[in-house]
Amino acid sequence: MSSVPERFNTEREGLCSALHWKSQYIWSSPDPTVPRSGDGLFWCAMTQTCIGPDGQLAEPGNCCSGDRGCHCGASK
Repeated sequence: MSSVPERFNTEREGLCSALHWKSQYIWSSPDPTVPRSGDGLFWCAMTQTCIGPDGQLAEPGNCCSGDRGCHCGASK
């Protein structure tokens, strides 16, 4: 079982392509001896904040379905 809370799971199917997080921009090989932080630092490319255009938090738990009017297709 993952130590990352499910709401921060970036491996979810159907994540919005506007959802971003810091590890997307780190160009190094993952080190399995370093635990994932699960810090929940996410932002929406449409608003450039942690709040999406619909006023809800931008995080994987909220940004993984087309139920949100601002959802921009799957990033995976």
